[in-house]
Amino acid sequence: MGLLNGLLGNASEINAQALGEEFNPLLCDGEQIEVAYSLIRDKLIFTNKRLIAVDVQGVTGHKRCYSSFPYRSIVRFSVETSGTFDLDGELKIWVSGNVNPFVFEFSRKVDVKSLQRTLAGHVLM
Repeated sequence: MGLLNGLLGNASEINAQALGEEFNPLLCDGEQIEVAYSLIRDKLIFTNKRLIAVDVQGVTGHKRCYSSFPYRSIVRFSVETSGTFDLDGELKIWVSGNVNPFVFEFSRKVDVKSLQRTLAGHVLM
C-alpha cells in the first residue's frame, strides 16, 4: 500500500533522525528536524525554524531543489482529514507573496491533526 500511496501522491511519515546525514549541512545553528514526510523521492521536513520541501529531479535523482519556507512567511493553512471514501488527508499552506497554496497530500496513517498542531505551534507564535 505504501508504493500505491506514493503513486497516488500521498506522503507518509519518515524517521526524522534518519535524515540527519543528508540535512544537517542545510540546517542553521540551533535548527533541528522535528517531523518529516516522504513522497517516493520528495520530502517535506518541519524543523523548529522553517518548513523545507525537497523536490528530487531527474532520472538519477542527483539534482534536488530545496525550497525553504520560514514559518513567519506562512499567512494561512488548512488541514483536511481523510474520510470514509476519501483515503487521504491534505495540508494547504499559503505563503506571503503567493496567491495559490502549496498542497501536500498524506496517507490515512498520518496523523494530520498532529501535523496541524505542529505547524500551528510555529506559525501562531
